[in-house]
Amino acid sequence: MSKGNNKGKMDKNAKKAMFEERILNELNMILRRDMNDTRLQFVSLTHVELSNDFSMAKVYWDTFDSGKRGDIKKALHSAHGKLRSNLAKVLNVRHTPDLTLLYDGQFESEKAIDELLEKEAKEGKSF
Repeated sequence: MSKGNNKGKMDKNAKKAMFEERILNELNMILRRDMNDTRLQFVSLTHVELSNDFSMAKVYWDTFDSGKRGDIKKALHSAHGKLRSNLAKVLNVRHTPDLTLLYDGQFESEKAIDELLEKEAKEGKSF
């Protein structure tokens, strides 16, 4: 494989990563600024994974309020169209990626780890 092909692939990967970050930042701003649904107050969009052709974006979300995860999922489903149309307005690209909103669970995992470490510390165990 020639160097030129590697450079093109690296440039495409860098472009993809930058676009994923931009989508994440814009969607988080749209969520805070334009969505009036109180169920979305404690939602954080954690990361975005774009398909190789940039036509689809998996958007991962999480919340500190795990008890309301079902309500939040419904609210995000309802807001899906508005999120995408508002994203299209700020991205200025020919085709705005289709969005798939997926639960991340990162905060829940971190909380469980913290609780486990706290329990171990109370019992005098160390790692």
